Amino acid sequence: MLKGKVALVTGAGRGIGREIAITLAKEGAFVVVNYNGSEEKAQETVEEIRKSGGDAVSYRCNVADFAACGEMIGELVKEYGHIDILVNNAGITKDNLLMKMSEQDFDSVIDVNLKGSFNTIRHLSRQLLKQKSGKIINISSVTGLMGNPGQANYCASKAGIIGLTKSAARELGSRGITVNAVAPGFIETEMTKDLSENVKKNLKEQILLKRTGTAKEVADVVAFLASEAADYITGQVISVDGGMAV
Repeated sequence: MLKGKVALVTGAGRGIGREIAITLAKEGAFVVVNYNGSEEKAQETVEEIRKSGGDAVSYRCNVADFAACGEMIGELVKEYGHIDILVNNAGITKDNLLMKMSEQDFDSVIDVNLKGSFNTIRHLSRQLLKQKSGKIINISSVTGLMGNPGQANYCASKAGIIGLTKSAARELGSRGITVNAVAPGFIETEMTKDLSENVKKNLKEQILLKRTGTAKEVADVVAFLASEAADYITGQVISVDGGMAV
């Protein structure tokens, strides 16, 4: 149970982030639903949480903006007194083959996915050190372990998150702060619904369990890592991929 805990989930307006926010709230956490794009989607997440008896608020912030992240963390700590759980989920894709990928598309994916995770950890770490407790869960990807054609920028960002996770775990562990990464595989979300049936079929053939995963299956692992049951787990990468990256 996460009763009395404050959780900040980035990119929580839709997909895996939305499910993570809802799941943490069901476990008792007060959830800050971070978003940058759609205020409507973020508010839908908040309302879903409240309908289920939980509590949440939405907060707009572009995690790629270092200063804005500092302001967000500062305001949240001032308002609620503490942040106990940080889930770095915000991410974008701008796919293309290496020879066709623009510098802007490479930079923007790195800025949101990787630098965004650094920004939030950087600004929250001082508070967590004062608390001498905290849970940081970074959402990586199976592509950060395996690579994927046409996604050099995305794969690099997700592999970078793994390195960031391990380094942060080493720096913060002595104060009782755990830092772990979750690496989802082929998960059914709004993003994957647009894939052709042929692409979906080929992807499923690479999965040992021969099926796609659900956002709830990812969220449940995040909730576990955020709980006291995972107090002795840090610096780890847990794949939720049906055996895709074995």
